Amino acid sequence: MLKIKVNETNELQVDVSENIVKINGKSISADSVKIGEDKFHFLVDDQSYTIELIGKNETGKEMQIVVNGVKQNVLVQDEFDELLKKLGMDKLNTSKMNEVKAPMPGLVLRMIVAEGDHVAKGDALLVLEAMKMENIIKATGDGVVKKILAQIKQAVEKNQVLIVME
Repeated sequence: MLKIKVNETNELQVDVSENIVKINGKSISADSVKIGEDKFHFLVDDQSYTIELIGKNETGKEMQIVVNGVKQNVLVQDEFDELLKKLGMDKLNTSKMNEVKAPMPGLVLRMIVAEGDHVAKGDALLVLEAMKMENIIKATGDGVVKKILAQIKQAVEKNQVLIVME
């Protein structure tokens, strides 16, 4: 099941299984043909739609499309996105960090950065042990380490602030 939000207002639930398409629980008749690079023609319940993809973000979840000449912003979320949202991990792709929080309860094993360090998205910040596994907590965006609140061998709770960024 996919949740599709169009222009941040219209939300649809789309379920596709074995050539059956349901939108908001209603089965629809649909046919599609690729008519160009990133351009498609759809026939949905006897209505014609020409849809062209004109841009998308690096995850492919946010995109800009043109439907019959009208530009639309679309956000697509699947069951994994919903699970990340439930776990509080849905904001990990932001480009600027303000805080680094523990994604789960655990024990701080090592601090890889120091106050004043410049970090880029993807840089390792610290090692957190949870359920006997070592997890490297990485930067979700660019920033400078302003203050380290966690200490080595400290037990931390989920969502506890470990590092403050600027």
